[in-house]
Amino acid sequence: MNKKQKRMGMIVTVLAIAGLAVALTLTALSQSVAYFYTPSELQALAAPPASTIRLGGLVEDGSVNYSEANSASVSFTVTDGGASTIVSYEGILPDLFREGQGVVVQGSLDADGLLVADTVLAKHDENYMPKELADALKEQGRWQDGSD
Repeated sequence: MNKKQKRMGMIVTVLAIAGLAVALTLTALSQSVAYFYTPSELQALAAPPASTIRLGGLVEDGSVNYSEANSASVSFTVTDGGASTIVSYEGILPDLFREGQGVVVQGSLDADGLLVADTVLAKHDENYMPKELADALKEQGRWQDGSD
């Protein structure tokens, strides 16, 4: 082997390793992405997503139901004022979780359109709202600025 062949072999090896690293990185990132939707956006989708999603909105008044058989199992409805999505969650809810408050839930949709949540995040004070939810509410004309 002469110098030119050795150099070409080294370049091909480096490019192959770099390509493999990029492919592994993209695969890992695509598996960990959770897209954010409002109930209206989720309802407007032609086909429900098969992967993990995040849903943001307000907990609808009167919609929180605790299971009698399992006190850690709860269902509630998340709304953005235009559409609603029923959420099922098994676990301890955050202390700030209550009806009429903002929440972001992460989970996956089942065949009936029920969101089975793995995580429930409640907003931390009366002024906080996730940027994506605030933008979506403004876009739909449902934003209520509390600075009156």
